Amino acid sequence: RHTGRTDIPLTPRGEEEARMLRPSLANIEFDSVLCSPLGRARETCELAGLAEQAALRDELLEWDYGDYEGITSEQIRDERPDWVLWRDGCPGGESPAEIGARADVVVSELLATPGKAIVFAHGHMLRVLAARWLGLEVADGRLLALGTGTLSELGWEHENRVIRRWNAPA
Repeated sequence: RHTGRTDIPLTPRGEEEARMLRPSLANIEFDSVLCSPLGRARETCELAGLAEQAALRDELLEWDYGDYEGITSEQIRDERPDWVLWRDGCPGGESPAEIGARADVVVSELLATPGKAIVFAHGHMLRVLAARWLGLEVADGRLLALGTGTLSELGWEHENRVIRRWNAPA
């Protein structure tokens, strides 16, 4: 089900995945901790041990699924067989250009902030953020499979923005 803006809590499995992040992050000094204001992202940040440093950013909210909130892709395709989120967006919600603009704000903030930053957000948003970090189109985020409770690292190789690690278990 598409649960972009619905503020649902983490499942017990999600809580465990979030706790498993803590040892991997414990010895890293972050200069910036950015977090979606939705409860599941804040809870992940807290269980990972970084809530005290977190700055909430509305730009990190999940894709606004609008009229498709709470229903499955299969149900949507019953009505719109050719629908693709990455191309079509959601009626009553966000277009790819709109979520891309939010991701671009976050990328600009990350580029302007010296040191190490960490972001706690949501699956589609993080995939869009990674695509925009690389200078790619929003739709290219569809190529970046991402599980929950995983670690990814965006960075630099020489003057190029790169993905250093993606979808790694904690």
